[in-house]
Amino acid sequence: MVVNKERLGRRPDDQIINGTYMPEWRRRVGEKRNISYIRSLDDVPQLADEERSRLRDVAHVFRFRANSYYLSLIDWADPADPIRRLIIPGPDELDDTTGLLDASHEAAITVAPGCEHKYTKTAVVLVSRVCAALCRFCFRKRIFMPRNTEITPDLEPAFRYIQSHPEIDNVLLTGGDAFMLSTSRIAAILERLRQIPHVRIIRFGTKLPAFNPFRFIDDPELLDLLASHSRPDARIYIVTQFNHPREVSETAVKALKLLIAKGLILVNQTPLLRGINDDAHTLAALFTRLAQVGVPPYYVFHCRPTRGNAHFMIPFVSGIDIFEAARRRVSGLGKRARYTGSHASGKIEILGYDQAHLYFKYHNSKNPAFYGQFFKLPRNDEATWWDDWMPNGESFSLDKCPVAELGSGSS
Repeated sequence: MVVNKERLGRRPDDQIINGTYMPEWRRRVGEKRNISYIRSLDDVPQLADEERSRLRDVAHVFRFRANSYYLSLIDWADPADPIRRLIIPGPDELDDTTGLLDASHEAAITVAPGCEHKYTKTAVVLVSRVCAALCRFCFRKRIFMPRNTEITPDLEPAFRYIQSHPEIDNVLLTGGDAFMLSTSRIAAILERLRQIPHVRIIRFGTKLPAFNPFRFIDDPELLDLLASHSRPDARIYIVTQFNHPREVSETAVKALKLLIAKGLILVNQTPLLRGINDDAHTLAALFTRLAQVGVPPYYVFHCRPTRGNAHFMIPFVSGIDIFEAARRRVSGLGKRARYTGSHASGKIEILGYDQAHLYFKYHNSKNPAFYGQFFKLPRNDEATWWDDWMPNGESFSLDKCPVAELGSGSS
C-alpha cells in the first residue's frame, strides 16, 4: 500500500478555525449531536461567578478543556462529584510546587521527535497534542502548555527509528489522544506502521470513549479503518481510560460495542485517584461494569507526582488496601488488573505490605537487568512515590536506594 506522505505531515482535510485545527470528524459530530467544545470556564454556566473567578488562575497555569457531553455527566449539586473533580480545575492544583512536569522523565527516553523507547519491545509515538477534554490529573499536561515542541506533525523520523529497530514489535499511539486526529490522518499512520513487518501490535491509548463516544458512533469510516488494519496475526488494541463507573454511560457502552463488533481488542486502565475512585466499592463497580461490557481491567496506575497532582495522590499502603478490597468484590475478568506505577526506572508492580516492609516487583524496566526483580522497602505509611525513600530528593534507583532489599524471587 502506498502511503500519502503529505497526510503524515499535514492534515489537508481539516480546517483551521479561530487559529485551531478542527478535524473533519469534530465538525461532523458536533453538528449532528450539537456537542460544543469548551475551552473557557466562562462557557461553563453551571459554575458560580465567584468560583469561576477563583479558578481562572488555575486554568491559566494548567489548561482547561471539556465538551458539553462530558459535562452532562456531572452532578452539579454535589461539589465533590467525582466527574467534576476529573475535569473542572481545582485550587489545590496550584498548591503543589514540588511535582515535576515530566515526572517519568520521558525526555530521557525520547529517541526521535515524538517517539519514546523505554522498554525493549515497545515504542511510544506521541501523535497528537490534543484531547477532547483535559483530565486534571494528566501526567503529560506539559504538552498542552504553550511553546511545548515535543509533538510534531512530521512522524516520519519516528517511523524510521521504529523500522530500524526490529526488536520493537508493538507501538503505542498516544499524545494527547490519537482519535482526535482526522480519520484520514489515522489511516496514513496505520498504513505506514503496517509497512514495518516487525510491528505486530498497534495500541491506541484513548479516553475518547469516555469523553466523546460519538467519535466512534458517528464515524463508521473510522471503525472500518481500524478493522481493516487489525489482522489475526497483527492486532489493534484499544486501551481505554475510564476512571469512574459513571463514565461508562449507555452512550459510551454503545461506542464500545461498535469497536468490539469490528474485532478490536479493548482493555481499560485508570490511575487510582483521591476523591474519584479511591474506595473499594467505586473501584469494584468500575471493574465489574467494564468486564460486563467486554473491556476488562488492564492496569490500575499509582498516580504520578506530576506538578498539580499532589491532592490526587494516595500513599502506597492505602492504595494496596483499596485495590485488594476492590478485587475481593469482583470475579473473573474483573480481577485482571495489576496495580503498578510508571516510574522513570520502569513499570513497578505494587504487591503488598506487612508490618515491616512494602513489596514491589519490576513488571518492566528501563534497565533490563532489573526486569522481574522483587524488592522490598521499609514500611512507610505516608510514602506516595518511590523517590520518598531516596535521600536529598534523588530519583529512585534500585541499585542506589540505600534501604532497598532484593527479594529471593527475582527472575
